[in-house]
Amino acid sequence: MTEPLQDTVALVTGASSGIGDATARELARHGAAVVIVARRKDRLDALAEQIGNDGGTALAVEADITDEDQVRRLVADAVERFGRLDTVINNAGVMLLGPIADAPTEEWDRMIDLNLKGLLYVAHATLPHLLRSAEQAPRRVADLVNVSSVAGRVARRNSGVYNLTKHGVGAFSESLRQEVARRHVRVSLVEPGAVVTELLDHTRAEIREPLREKDREIERLGAEDIADAIAFIVTRPRRTAINELLIRPTEQEG
Repeated sequence: MTEPLQDTVALVTGASSGIGDATARELARHGAAVVIVARRKDRLDALAEQIGNDGGTALAVEADITDEDQVRRLVADAVERFGRLDTVINNAGVMLLGPIADAPTEEWDRMIDLNLKGLLYVAHATLPHLLRSAEQAPRRVADLVNVSSVAGRVARRNSGVYNLTKHGVGAFSESLRQEVARRHVRVSLVEPGAVVTELLDHTRAEIREPLREKDREIERLGAEDIADAIAFIVTRPRRTAINELLIRPTEQEG
């Protein structure tokens, strides 16, 4: 039986852990060759080896997507290697929470650079290839999936700039969706709630520990739950677009 993504190529950013790692594995299981991108090359190499051992194909690319030149090079290298690009998962991001007053503004810069500018650079560099693949066999449709957050829907205290970046991802995704819908490039927004990932590890200790205590009150989603949702989006028939998907743990109220 032919897998739904057979003979297609997917690119996943932030693939060295969490949702990116799980999504790369899931897309490979569905038949796609995967280009896995992050800054931690040792983790990428281990993931690529595991995907290969499971019968898939993966290319590990070390890159900082906040650098536009690096993004353009990695996309060019991926297309040179595989000849096409059908699916892009814009997953890389950072969550640095805390009050706006007296915040270290370098944290704001990091979130804006990665959550917004990095996502924009990847979308801009890959879009011509997605448009081209949408005109070709085997699927005649292409997908750009931007991973946002429930924070892109609901603004809360102590997460002002993180909220800003994720609301921005939602606005950008919807605008681009309208631009390319008639050309069969589907732009989808995935908004996870609480997930077991490394996101909290980057938050300052005085912010991180209360949040971890709160997380212990509910059963969080696994990265594989989000990967499964992303795979569902990109394996729909050509006529079907999942524009937006909000996915929370059952017990998460807000």
